[in-house]
Amino acid sequence: MLTRAALVVTFALAAVAASAQTRPSITIGLVPSVPSASTYLALDKGYFREAGVDVKIETVDSAAKIIPFIAQGQVQVAQGGISAAYFNAVGDGLPIRLALEGGSTPVYHSVVVRPELKDQFKKIADLKGRPVALVAPGSSQDYQMGKLLGTVGLTLKDIDVKYMAFPQMAAALANKGVDAALEDAPFLEQVVAKKLGVRWIDPEDVIQPVPTSLLGYIVNVDWAEKNQALAKKLMVALQRGARDYCQAYHHGPNRDEVVEVMFKHKVLTDRQLLEEMDWQARSPDGRFNVASLTDQQAFFVKNGSVHKETPVAKLVDTAYADEVAKALGPFKLINAKSPLKGCR
Repeated sequence: MLTRAALVVTFALAAVAASAQTRPSITIGLVPSVPSASTYLALDKGYFREAGVDVKIETVDSAAKIIPFIAQGQVQVAQGGISAAYFNAVGDGLPIRLALEGGSTPVYHSVVVRPELKDQFKKIADLKGRPVALVAPGSSQDYQMGKLLGTVGLTLKDIDVKYMAFPQMAAALANKGVDAALEDAPFLEQVVAKKLGVRWIDPEDVIQPVPTSLLGYIVNVDWAEKNQALAKKLMVALQRGARDYCQAYHHGPNRDEVVEVMFKHKVLTDRQLLEEMDWQARSPDGRFNVASLTDQQAFFVKNGSVHKETPVAKLVDTAYADEVAKALGPFKLINAKSPLKGCR
């Protein structure tokens, strides 16, 4: 016969099991990158569990590839880059919307040029006619390079664009396949360390408006409307992870913990590089720079990558950032002496 204490334990275990069974399960898709650490932090630190949801994370190599899965409801939320593909999808009426900002400038990237050509690059106009490596058509790199060229009256058509993945840019510089490349961390540090390229110009020092909203959490609108309370709790959990990331970005006391999370989930496999490199900034409140979003869309419409402009209200749902502000309050930086911009 069970004792009273044993019965209490049995009932408690049964309640926990029942709770786990009734917790809704969702899938979050993400492109592994340094800012994606926030999603892994929310998973590993139990923020999703506290929000009452079980989360499965699926990785992809590009946010554009996951858009159809979000639209079909196979993935409820995705974290990835904002590109022409996103603007086109919303313009076509797919049930997706940006919910929270997931990454913005400063990105600590740079246009690098081959060392033997550095004396030939004095002004932006010197890019004209040159082979330049960018990561993908319709990406934020197209926008940033296009805006950079636009300051001197040039467009992407005035350079010889070579699209390739970031890891391939180093080889292209080494074999003289390109004269310049727009490199992001950590590949930027690797190119410079190997003396395959020298830093020349950071687009952020020239283009406006900034900060540029580069990454976001995209939500399936149909799912969110049917699960409004859960969707808000999920976004608060994600932003708790983002605030942990921001503290580590500013070299706060949790820097080692966040590096370990990124290493564990294979965001990068070089732990020392993770510890030493500059990380991409983001908003601790999850708010987009709406001026940046509208400027990006206008740029892509002008160059033909996006077929029509969509009203901002259909591009981003600001209610989630409002919910974060209500639930978490103002962000307080622990390392107040940090000189880094962004993540404030």
